[in-house]
Formats: sequence, C-alpha cells, structure tokens
Amino acid sequence: MQITDILAQMGGLQSMARELGVTETQAASGAAALAPAILGGFKKQAQAQPAGLLGLGGLLGQLGGGGLLEQVLAPQPTNVGQGNDILGQIFGSKDVSRSVAQNAASQSGLEPSVLKKMLPMLAMLVTGYMAKQGGAAAAPATPAGDPGSLLGGLLGGQSAGGSAPASSLTGLASMLDLDGDGNPLDDLMQMVGKAMR
Repeated sequence: MQITDILAQMGGLQSMARELGVTETQAASGAAALAPAILGGFKKQAQAQPAGLLGLGGLLGQLGGGGLLEQVLAPQPTNVGQGNDILGQIFGSKDVSRSVAQNAASQSGLEPSVLKKMLPMLAMLVTGYMAKQGGAAAAPATPAGDPGSLLGGLLGGQSAGGSAPASSLTGLASMLDLDGDGNPLDDLMQMVGKAMR
C-alpha cells in the first residue's frame, strides 16, 4: 500500500486539505508528488544509521515520534516547526526542500507555494506514522513484525527478514532518480548544486 493511501485512511490528507484550503484530491496529488522525496530522505538516513532501520526508529522518536501525527490530525492549525526540523534532518538544506516543492508542482499541478506549506505537514504525518507503527510493532500483542521490517517496507528497502518489499518510491521518484539507485534525493541534491553555481 502506498503511503498516500495510508495517510488518506488516517485522515491526514483531509487535515492538510482543510488547513491549506485545497480539495482532498489536490492534497492527495500533492502528497503523492512529495512523499517519494520524504521517503527517500528517510531511506538515506536509515543507510547512515549504524543500526540501519532500527537506528532510524530511534531517530523518529527524537524528531517527535507518534505525537507528530496527532498534531496534524488535530482540529487546530498545525505548528510546522517540527516538520521543518524533520526536513532539515532528512534533506539537510532549505534549497533541497524548495527543489522538492518545485518538482512536485510540475507533477501535481499545485502551486509551489502550497506545496512548500504542505511539505512540513506531510513530513510530520509520515514521521508520526512510521514512529507509531514502529512502536506498535515492538509491542508483543501486535503481529505487525519488528520496526525494521515495517520501516523497510515503507521505505522500499530491505526488511529485517531480508525480503525486499515493493518500493514505495514510484512516479516522481523514478523520474527524479537519475542514477537508478532507488533514492531520488541524491539526484535532487545534485540538481540543487548545479542551480546554485
């Protein structure tokens, strides 16, 4: 299942649509265009962690954990400060965030300004969801498996069991993944670098 489908089931797309003043269809289109870059950023973080995906589980907690999900789903306006912190962690630069929004605009038909506002909210939803699922998976009563396999499935990487789930990085990601390594973020970084020269 795609992360955007999961977010729609949880009410995340509806919350973002309400806050941004767009339709749910537009929110879904924007999320589908932005999510691959966010997941690619987390995949890169997982590769950089000494404990791999399990180390990423700890990072998700440090970034705000499952509480991030409730913040976006709550009826009051979302404080996107933590979302911007997440983007800083996974992208490393505001220039990358701007490039992600620009590229998503050409895919979704939404204005880059709307996508720039959506990006931190979506980052909070994705982080909160992964943290909650990782935490739930660690509880003995939950048959969901370990956090490593869940995060691996979402990130399209190797699960802890060694099987490779279908990649969540489709659509925009495959277009942006210029070197075919499954992670569009490094290619985005190169594009930003060229644009700044």
